[in-house]
Amino acid sequence: MDPIPLSSLQHWLYCPRQCALIHNEQVWAENRFTAEGQLLHKKANEGPDEHRATGSILRALHVSSEKLGISGICDIVVKSMDGRYTPVEYKRGKPKSHRADEVQVCAQALCLEEIFQTEIPNALIFYGTTRRRTEVPLDQTLRDLTLATIAAVHEMKRSGITPLAGYDARKCDACSLIDLCQPKALRLKRGAAAWFSHQLASDNTTDSNRI
Repeated sequence: MDPIPLSSLQHWLYCPRQCALIHNEQVWAENRFTAEGQLLHKKANEGPDEHRATGSILRALHVSSEKLGISGICDIVVKSMDGRYTPVEYKRGKPKSHRADEVQVCAQALCLEEIFQTEIPNALIFYGTTRRRTEVPLDQTLRDLTLATIAAVHEMKRSGITPLAGYDARKCDACSLIDLCQPKALRLKRGAAAWFSHQLASDNTTDSNRI
């Protein structure tokens, strides 16, 4: 199967419609949040790999899993002297209530496990707002969620269907695609259509009762 980008997993869990717009319809727009995120990734990827007595730091490492059909780039992979690999994903903002960031870095770990034939128990996410690394235990619950997300995105790509918009102020107002998606307008249209259908059904019921 054709590989899907690791970033698509984060997009899917944030908003399936956003994911389809980006990866099926190939549309994109920038805003302050995406620009800040790209700048953070650029800083993490800049410079050569580092090799120290305590281990190595590998930057912008291309990874993939033929078995899962995913591919992408790890911002940083830390390799310890005893051969343990730890992916480090860089994100603007701070830890979130949903698990989209964790799934993305878990998928990176799954690729590394397949490539290097090893087990990776933990990953790290560096958040730009807190300026701290958050440890992510790669337990079975997170792995199962990651595998389910991979399957969902593959199905989205296969079907070519873009999910309908549903307005959520917390997510939509921060999304760079809000003007292309128009979730408020689509919600109003669906609401008007539902009202019209309800009125039509009510009128038909009234007419039947009169007969």
